[in-house]
Amino acid sequence: MAADIPQTMLAIGIKEPGGPDVLVSETRPVPVPARGEILVQVKAAGVNRPDVLQRKGGYPPPKGASDILGLEISGEIIALGEGVSRYHMGDRVCALVPGGGYAEYCVVHESNALPVPEGLSSVEAAGIPETFFTVWTNVFDRGALKPDETLLVHGGTSGIGTTAIMLAKAFGSRVIITAGSDEKCKAAIKIGADHAINYRTQDFVAETLAFTGGTGANVILDMVGGDYISKNYAAAARDGRIVQIAFQGGSKVEVDFIPLMLKRLTHTGSTLRPRSVEEKSLIARALEVKVLPLLAQGRCKPVIHATFPLREAAEAHRMMESSAHTGKIILVTE
Repeated sequence: MAADIPQTMLAIGIKEPGGPDVLVSETRPVPVPARGEILVQVKAAGVNRPDVLQRKGGYPPPKGASDILGLEISGEIIALGEGVSRYHMGDRVCALVPGGGYAEYCVVHESNALPVPEGLSSVEAAGIPETFFTVWTNVFDRGALKPDETLLVHGGTSGIGTTAIMLAKAFGSRVIITAGSDEKCKAAIKIGADHAINYRTQDFVAETLAFTGGTGANVILDMVGGDYISKNYAAAARDGRIVQIAFQGGSKVEVDFIPLMLKRLTHTGSTLRPRSVEEKSLIARALEVKVLPLLAQGRCKPVIHATFPLREAAEAHRMMESSAHTGKIILVTE
């Protein structure tokens, strides 16, 4: 490591499982990049729902990963591990990390990093990895969304939701979203959604069927689970694909599976964090080919709701849990 890299750094630790107040500023050793890894001086880090689950004690980091929160970062490369060939010192990158993002420095395998597209700030770049990786692998790989098909996205104004709207529209699909207020529905329409449903006052099944002329949604991206599972079956088109990425409404529920057979539905799902470096690198390469040009052209861009200094991570978590945000919440180190 270069001589001008400090030995210690500011990071956000967890005193004990609990509410936002358990997040505390700590002094930690600056990590050393292993073979194939890069050391990034973090400029910004995204805040995501899995961070909240980990803070509460319900989502431990994968074996070998940092116990520091944070799954996505942007910044500048300041040290290279042995064998690194893709990047150089000083390159601006954003990266998907299995942990360690809420810190001034973070290591990541070079294959799980992406160059920051021209014209994007560090804050915007930090909003790319977790959401764009998630949407790509679930909506386009597992869900196989095609042009002219209809995508239904639950939580349409979340970081995942806003990203799904932009990417689906960029590739020629129609988008319906659900959100919890008329204000959020209007925000989703402004971002590009074709139809927005206030799930507190409207029946999303009836609204989806009405909007599609009775056909239903071809792909449904669901982070709710619970009683939404049977409702998704009702809202789905024949040969529809339902992709589960979380269970905010519960993972155990009684479901009538007859619609699954009659409509020839596929109900699948995935998690991102436990995947291997190699699996994540395949998603990164697909994004580099298919999505980074869209970002560079300004055809889509992460929606940033708010930024907080790294030391105020607890406040960022309070905002995340309030669901008051539209788009991404970002921590900044400067």
